[in-house]
Amino acid sequence: MRNKRVFMLMIGLICFIAIIGFSLSDRKNLTWPEMFLKDTTGFVQQWFYKPAGYIAGFFEDLRELRDVYEENEQLRLTAAAYARDKVKYNWVEKENERLQRELNFTEQQKQMYDYNYLIAQVISVSNDANNRTMVINLGSKNGVKPDMAVTTVDGLIGIVSSVTPFTAAVTPITELNEASPTFGSIAATIEGRETESFGILSSYNKETGRLVMTKIAETDKMAIGDTVITSGLGNTYPRGLRVGTVETKQVGDFGLTYTATVKLFASFDHLTEVFVVQPPETEEQAQ
Repeated sequence: MRNKRVFMLMIGLICFIAIIGFSLSDRKNLTWPEMFLKDTTGFVQQWFYKPAGYIAGFFEDLRELRDVYEENEQLRLTAAAYARDKVKYNWVEKENERLQRELNFTEQQKQMYDYNYLIAQVISVSNDANNRTMVINLGSKNGVKPDMAVTTVDGLIGIVSSVTPFTAAVTPITELNEASPTFGSIAATIEGRETESFGILSSYNKETGRLVMTKIAETDKMAIGDTVITSGLGNTYPRGLRVGTVETKQVGDFGLTYTATVKLFASFDHLTEVFVVQPPETEEQAQ
């Protein structure tokens, strides 16, 4: 029994040495056991590798999706900030243009007539049919007095009808009526021909949205398209305030004078800022 064990051990050792020698020999082809073992191992590995690859790819896609979401969120915030800044920039640009226009207007008027312009904000507008007025945030403390003309960069819009220490009521030119105790007629002329043309802005036609100019002399050279300005006669409205343009001209009721319609320069839509005109003599009295 003992010899048998020694014999089996010797046989195993010889086989082991033979296998090692065979494996270490310079061979170009694999034996069929080696090929079977490698094929089996490769087949098993692919069943483990593919699911592992899918799972790894799934988590990689989740990570990329999260990165894309965070990037899109950042882009959305950037786009919102850009849109907000663009709106703010456009508003500031328009505001600068408006302020520059008003500055140029006041400087031009001061050079021509030496008027002082008090900038006021419209704080309320009354739509009462019997009392159409707008309230501004300047009053007697600021030198505002009744019967002062109120204008915008575009043209005359009305007259101060009443004053409190810190506010003033302005009657718009659309309430013009020669029979009105608060807003009578306005002496007017033509820009560039101040000594040759004359008329009276007597009323406002609410149906046509035009001022009616009367008492135009038969020999007056007033023409359609001329710019109508205040003449300064009557000591209420300072001279040189732009009102509108002559739109039509026709013979008056008795054929001795002409009448004309005038389209206003000023617009009353979204009116927020106006100028109270303070002539030099009024300014000195206020001081």
